[in-house]
Amino acid sequence: MIKGAIFDMDGTLLDTMPLWDNAGAMYLETLGVAAKPDLGKVLYPMTFPQAAAYLKKEYALTQSETEIVGGIERTVGDFYFYKAQAKKGAGEFLEGLAVRGIKSAVATLTEKRLALPALTRLGLAPYFEDIITADEVSCGKESPEIFLRAANALAVLPGQTLVFEDALFAAKTAAGAGFVTVGVYDASAADVQDELARVCAYYIKDFGDFSAFAAEALR
Repeated sequence: MIKGAIFDMDGTLLDTMPLWDNAGAMYLETLGVAAKPDLGKVLYPMTFPQAAAYLKKEYALTQSETEIVGGIERTVGDFYFYKAQAKKGAGEFLEGLAVRGIKSAVATLTEKRLALPALTRLGLAPYFEDIITADEVSCGKESPEIFLRAANALAVLPGQTLVFEDALFAAKTAAGAGFVTVGVYDASAADVQDELARVCAYYIKDFGDFSAFAAEALR
């Protein structure tokens, strides 16, 4: 019997993946510099300091690497504080779980200073017993640590807990730790949707039909 639900945030609850694809270009735009078309792909695997070093060299920026990191962080912060939007139907879906007595938590590798303001502004934060973020774990979602921490916060066992994820590798991690996984479509991962659907116990295109999901997964 399902007693808890853990939600990834970026690309699952919130439509924020375009930010991470374009944060470098958005920062350069504030300097009046045009980004090359493939910049998002180049910066995606980099940390902020690595990205700053790359931007300074590649675009001959006069700003120091520390200033560039600060500029990127402000760009990202402004997006979460003022612009990030929830996925369609997310609030109603969370309400449906709450009405059924299913407790929810967030497990995101985004820092709490970004995650909490966005979830609060969008009216989603009250649905969560806890919001576990990058600040509180020692590794990424290649380890089940963040999911286990969230389950502990909900006082539920992995086998009693749904994990909603748009990232294939994270869904595999959660499934390997005994959680009941739900793949969630995001355009940023359109090329792996067939495998995501195969790996997960359930798969949804969006949060628009809670009744249909409940009939299948919450029997």
